[in-house]
Amino acid sequence: MTTEPRTFPPRTLSAVKAVYARQAGCPSSFALAVADFEPRAEGVRFGTADTCTVPGWPDARVTELQEAFGSGVREELEEFATLNPGTTVAVAVVLRSIKVHEVDSHPRAFRQVGRQAVQNALAAAYGPPSTPWPRLS
Repeated sequence: MTTEPRTFPPRTLSAVKAVYARQAGCPSSFALAVADFEPRAEGVRFGTADTCTVPGWPDARVTELQEAFGSGVREELEEFATLNPGTTVAVAVVLRSIKVHEVDSHPRAFRQVGRQAVQNALAAAYGPPSTPWPRLS
């Protein structure tokens, strides 16, 4: 069986939305992000658009959330590359916008939403995963 090498992303994936919301008591978590995944010659590059701001929040706090999103993206892409040795990851990820909750948004939630954004981009590029989620009894 011959498998053609593939590259992620195979095309530009615009406005990939990801939400991470956990409300199982205190503390809760909330993060919403929209990002573009664009093909690149090699490697992984992360950037933020000028539109990625949060009115009323200090720039340093917003930057911390953006960096956490970038960390989650890199972690998930690294895991994907490890599990799919025939796939080359060559992507520029541009964070377009974020939404926050004044209490429940924190770097850990944005790291998780970064990972979710990659999973959503992979599903948009290649379809849903071949292994379904386990059913709960």
